[in-house]
Amino acid sequence: MLSKDQMLSTLSKVIDPELHRSLTDLKMVRNVTVHDQAVEVTIALTMPDCRFKDQIETDVHTAIAALPEVEEVSVHMTTMTDKERKAIFGDAEEGTATQYNQINRVVAVMSGKGGVGKSLVTSILAVALAQSGYRVGVLDADITGPSIPKLFGLHGPLEAGPVGVYPLTSDAGVKVMSINLILDEEDKPVVWRGPLIGKAITQLWGDVMWADLDYLLVDLPPGTSDASLTTLQSLPVNGIVMVTTPQSLASLIVRKAVHMAQLVGIPIVGVVENMAFFKCPDTGKRHLIFGPSHTSEVLAAAGAPLLALLPINPLVTSLCDAGKVEAVTLGEMPDLLKAFLGVMPLSIPNR
Repeated sequence: MLSKDQMLSTLSKVIDPELHRSLTDLKMVRNVTVHDQAVEVTIALTMPDCRFKDQIETDVHTAIAALPEVEEVSVHMTTMTDKERKAIFGDAEEGTATQYNQINRVVAVMSGKGGVGKSLVTSILAVALAQSGYRVGVLDADITGPSIPKLFGLHGPLEAGPVGVYPLTSDAGVKVMSINLILDEEDKPVVWRGPLIGKAITQLWGDVMWADLDYLLVDLPPGTSDASLTTLQSLPVNGIVMVTTPQSLASLIVRKAVHMAQLVGIPIVGVVENMAFFKCPDTGKRHLIFGPSHTSEVLAAAGAPLLALLPINPLVTSLCDAGKVEAVTLGEMPDLLKAFLGVMPLSIPNR
């Protein structure tokens, strides 16, 4: 015979798709009425405009209807009051989502020098990981020169959640957060001093509902000052991918970033040389546009392996300008992905 306790037990296995906690744990289950083979349930959403309302309603209906004695199911939706939500989320209502985020690996993409392609490396690596089945996010920590949204063709505004804001999600499933998604005009400058930039970076980490991620890639700004230091010391960074270009000058500046990483005690897991060569489409011959590579000097200073040599490719530039970085296909990308997973391994669990 059906009972209310049986219904609550069943609903305890229904998980909120964003907060990743059961509906009973979140106290979302309200009235449960059982009459013969008919069950009526009321679910209180955490937010009135919850974007997962339909999914939650469907999951509840499916779970109860699967019980052998149930012939009829009615699901009603309501919304928690501010007081009820506060009682559940407590201090999280003050603006931190970190307790609801489960992020396995945080990897910073760094250089020290501007214009070497950190954002490109971050983006194509994120896309490659997502296409391989990993759950991936990108945090654009370059507050004064953000470019990640442009590469992915993403635009604000952002949507508020119960304990933070939701990142935007690309077509390939990459979650993206950047200061440019908050600005009312994308070309509006962010003219802030170091402490404000540092605070913004920590908020992009702590006030965003990333949920469950296998990898969060953090695109660092150039230089070795406040912004990079705040990121490396405030976020639980597991490793750094260093990006350089062939020139001796680039090698010198990037080695400064290497030594900074060593000072703060975060391992450099690999180095990517971007703009390493240009392959002539007519002859197939490789041309060293920037001359002989000095990346060996970076590798020696970092004590890290070379993950990939990426070419100069005008088509990549065109796709990125059009916000279609997910359409970029380079022959070197599979090797980059394989090398990255070799130094930052993480198996994909059954999901």
